[in-house]
Formats: sequence, C-alpha cells, structure tokens
Amino acid sequence: MALGRAVLGLMVTFAIALAAITVWGTVERASGAPATAAGAEAEAPAVPAAQVSLTPGNGAAGVAPAAPAVVKVAQGRLTDVALVGPDGTAVAGRPTPDGWESTATLAYGTTYTWKGLAVDAAGNPTRLTGSFSTVTPQRKIAANINIADDATVGVGAPIIVQFNGEVADKAAAQRALQVRTSVPTEGSWAWLPDAEQGSRAHWRPKDYWKPGTQVDVAANLVGVDTGDGAWGSANVTSHFTIGRSQIVKADVNSFQMVVVRDGQTVMTVPASYGLGSDPNRNTTNGVHVVMSKEANKLMTNPDYGYFNVPEKWAVRISNNGEFIHANPQSTSAQGNENVTHGCVNLSTTDAEAYFNTAMFGDPVEVTGSPVPMPQTDIYDWSLTWPEWQKLSALPT
Repeated sequence: MALGRAVLGLMVTFAIALAAITVWGTVERASGAPATAAGAEAEAPAVPAAQVSLTPGNGAAGVAPAAPAVVKVAQGRLTDVALVGPDGTAVAGRPTPDGWESTATLAYGTTYTWKGLAVDAAGNPTRLTGSFSTVTPQRKIAANINIADDATVGVGAPIIVQFNGEVADKAAAQRALQVRTSVPTEGSWAWLPDAEQGSRAHWRPKDYWKPGTQVDVAANLVGVDTGDGAWGSANVTSHFTIGRSQIVKADVNSFQMVVVRDGQTVMTVPASYGLGSDPNRNTTNGVHVVMSKEANKLMTNPDYGYFNVPEKWAVRISNNGEFIHANPQSTSAQGNENVTHGCVNLSTTDAEAYFNTAMFGDPVEVTGSPVPMPQTDIYDWSLTWPEWQKLSALPT
C-alpha cells in the first residue's frame, strides 16, 4: 500500500508539472514572445530599400517634350525632387500619390537632369540620378487661329486653325486643340480636304452659337509630334465672344433679302440675285457665312468682260466671288428679277444699312438656287452634322 501511494504521488506531481509547462507556453506566445528558449532575442526584420523609377529613364533620347516626366517611389517616399535644365532652372511639377510629375512642356533638343532624395521607412537615403534629352525636330509646323483675341463674331462663326504645312498625324494635332465655352455647346473638329496652304481644322457647333457665349480656344502644339518629322512650333490661343444673332434669309425666288436679328425681322429689302439661266452666274444654294466687308471694292470677272469695277458696301460671303453689295446699275431689277453675276445686289441705301450691321460669322442662308454652294472656304454649315463629324480625326 505504501508503494501504491508513492506511485500515485509521482503521477500527480508529473501532471502538475506538465500543466505548468503548457500554461507557460500559451502565455508567452499570446504576449508575442517567440516560441524559443526563454531569454532568446528575436532578430529585427530588414527594412526594404526605397525603390525609385524614373520616366524617361536615364540616358533616354528623343523624348517628346509634351509628355510628363515622372518619378515613382515604392517602399519609401520622396524628401526632395527636381528636374533641371542645362542652366539649372527647375521644371515646374507637382506631387503625386507615389512620387512627382512635371507639369510644364519641356524644350526641344535639351538635356534634363534628375536631382533629389528618397528615403525608406528607416530613413535610409537613395539619391535620384540620371538624365535624358528631348527630341530635336527635323522641322517645325506653326498654326494660327482665325478669330482674334477679344473679337465679337456672329452665331455662324467657325473656329479655324490654319497650319503652315501639311499635318500628317491629324489625330495627334487634334488632341492638342481645345475649345472651352461659357455655356454647354456641342461641337466638333473637322479637317477640310480643300486646303491649299497647309492643313486646316475647323470647329463648329452642332447648331448656331448661343449669343453671348464666351469662347476660349487653345492649340497647345509645342512638343506635339504631328508626323513626318514635324513638331509643333508654338502654342496659340484666342478668347472671343459670340455677339447678337443676325441671320440673312436669301430666297433667290423672292427677289428680296430679309435680315432677322435675335428672332425679329429688322430688314426686308428688294434684291436681285444671280441670273438663273446661267449656272455660272447663279447665287449658290446653302448656308454662307459673312467673311469680311469693304466699303469700297473693285470687282473683276474676266469671263464676263469686266475689270476693277468699283462697288460700294461689299460684304463677302464666299471666295467664289459672291458678295452682298450695292449696285445702282441693277436698281430696276431689284425686287423683280435676277440679273447679277452671282452677287446679291441691293440699293445703295439698303446695302449701306446692312453693311453697318454685318460681322464675321453671320449666316447668310441662300435658298431656292439650283446650284449648290461649292465646298471651298467656309462651307461648314452646308454639311449635315453627321457629315461634319465624319471629318474629325478622332472618334466622336
């Protein structure tokens, strides 16, 4: 019996000891201590170094100046960054969630150098180094905008960006063209195929402009590859205002010309249009646009035997020889028959009154003629909206 009690006491003692070991291990692991021998120290985890990537990369050449230069940092952050040109001037830029990017267009044929510092979580530094160079164009292409700053124009005025050469990559050029309006205005760019002095892009609204609209146009062409070795040479801008609505209703069979201003008829005057029996003398059908005006104009038409004939109060509505102007010689026909060489003839008094109200961009809607308006110059409004959209270099 004594032996039995001794064995039982030994087993109880062993069970208590085992329970104590189990409890000790659970407590230490819960407190975060490693499951190793008591007193051993854990090694501190390694801090990953900051990883820096540069775009363009070190040594890159022929870089497009309009593309942003970018620094990205992983496993760290930037404490200082600069992209500098040969003279030490820093390029404007802004921070991004993972680094920095330039916001200014770079110069052509220039080397830029990265400077700055990135640090990892422990503060260990990594320096920004490297450089790249921008493209040197084989040639440059320039553009101008047809509407001057602070001008006021009619509700049919198209925006015309005229290039001084052929634009091979019209899509790239069109991406650099911007139109902003003070009121929502649906519109589209179109590349007209009849240009002789270089490519031209026109922008027109789907419908006539809303009077009073403020318009800002920008052609941000510097740094843009327009194809065939040509790059944009300069940025150009314009700010202008849409004036009152004035539309000329010119029904060739009515022998009258009607002027509608802001929805109200303000003039109805006798007129004579192009001789209907001669297709070469018809006033052409379609929506013309007032292009310019001259108080005194010398008119010439060798095919019909007249040269430098002085006419008064001439408002040009096409480059096909069509004007609204005074002509005392056709006074008896005005209001009765069409006898002109394609122009809209008015009396001197009526022509002057209209002349004083006309401005660039006013629509002149000629109807009733069997001869369509030729697709030259400003024929934008003679195309349907789907036809116009098809002339864009970008999907609509």
